Amino acid sequence: EAGWEEKLVNESYKWVERVVVFRPPVLQFQSAVRDGLLEVGVLPYNGYTFDHIYGTKVGGTTFDQNGHRHTAADLLEYANSNGITLLLHATVYRILFTKNKERSNSRPVAYGVVFKDARGLEHRAYLKQGTKSEIIVSAGALGQGMKDNPMNAIFIPSPTPTEVSLIQVVGITRFGSYIEAASGENFNRGSQQDFGMFSPKIGQFSKLPPKQRTPEALAKAIEKMESLQEEAFQGGFILEKINGPISKGHLELRNNDPNENPLVTFNYFQDPRDLEKCIQGIRIIEKIIDSKAFSPFKYNNMSASSLLNMTANRTSISLAQFCRDTVMTIWHYHGGCQVGRVVDRDYKVLGVDALRVIDGSTFNYSPGTNPQATVMMLGR
Repeated sequence: EAGWEEKLVNESYKWVERVVVFRPPVLQFQSAVRDGLLEVGVLPYNGYTFDHIYGTKVGGTTFDQNGHRHTAADLLEYANSNGITLLLHATVYRILFTKNKERSNSRPVAYGVVFKDARGLEHRAYLKQGTKSEIIVSAGALGQGMKDNPMNAIFIPSPTPTEVSLIQVVGITRFGSYIEAASGENFNRGSQQDFGMFSPKIGQFSKLPPKQRTPEALAKAIEKMESLQEEAFQGGFILEKINGPISKGHLELRNNDPNENPLVTFNYFQDPRDLEKCIQGIRIIEKIIDSKAFSPFKYNNMSASSLLNMTANRTSISLAQFCRDTVMTIWHYHGGCQVGRVVDRDYKVLGVDALRVIDGSTFNYSPGTNPQATVMMLGR
């Protein structure tokens, strides 16, 4: 659908995988979720695979056997470092354009950028002459008509300690929800009062309108979490993420200062079809929590419905209301510079020369469990 060349795509994925992808050790908590998915009917079991096919599977991880995380920067081991100049703390303020005098239609052509260093001093960088010289923008996936795959998670306090694990197992349902899980001490009180994925900075608190996201409100939310006992953070959570949401959002600039955060609205569950997928996903999670396979990691006196109420801090909450109240991001933003609207099939910006966009903003959908593999493939 994206118009990619299949052979080149597969070669590029393998090029990435050789350096940054590893097989995860599937320990107790992740194994319980995997077996729970199979027990409740998310079939077949597809084993360890990078393919996104219906059923339950184990995917690749960017953490190696020693627990070290690998990033796109590791791909520089393929590079000739003599041909690369990397500027840190350089914020680009604008792209410079001129008119192409060699063409009758006189299209604008990008020829350089203006940026500032860490001290606020302004600099300019110019393209070399030649048809292959161009500016590539990789500025993130926020824009107009963007989407974010909404995530809803249920936290399950565990009577026994759980291993530290990020998402390794995934259940891919036929109705459009991905069921995943994470666990361990990274949910405990860490440095800088961040509380991991339960942080008021990035969790449910982040869905508040920007004007309500004040420092005072943030401090109050953190204070409330600090009053909880340590045992409240022992365990893990099972989440569902909607694949291919229909609801679209938008971005507004506060001003023309690139250092200012924009106002971002995702309109989660604006389309009722997205909400229905969430409800179905939560039902699967409830079945997993009550499954025999998952029983070692759940207190006997805690039902799935009581855990829903505890997560939402409400009583007798409907699944639809739970989805609305607890929605949070899993950072799979996409769609602000879609192919056909902002860029062409070669990812060149429409109407200008020597300017390309290569990032997740060009995706109509966020592929699979995490878009980073596809973003790296596209870069290659």
